[in-house]
Amino acid sequence: MARKDDITGRKALNGYRSSKSNNKTKHKFELNLQKRRFYIPEEDRWVTLKVSAKTLRTINKKGISEVLKKARKKGTLLKEV
Repeated sequence: MARKDDITGRKALNGYRSSKSNNKTKHKFELNLQKRRFYIPEEDRWVTLKVSAKTLRTINKKGISEVLKKARKKGTLLKEV
């Protein structure tokens, strides 16, 4: 399965590492993905999602129901929940 955030759809970025002598080497900046289970009280069930640490902080702040509702409205939800 792709290394993407299930809620926001974010994925790895490409870039360069720069040495002290300013030599550039290609590098992939991966997301800090975490596999977590969330309880959705409206649907009375648990779901397992791969979310980035940034998305996890947003869920802790706003709640899983609100975040899922906004993701569905925006159309970024990768895994149907």
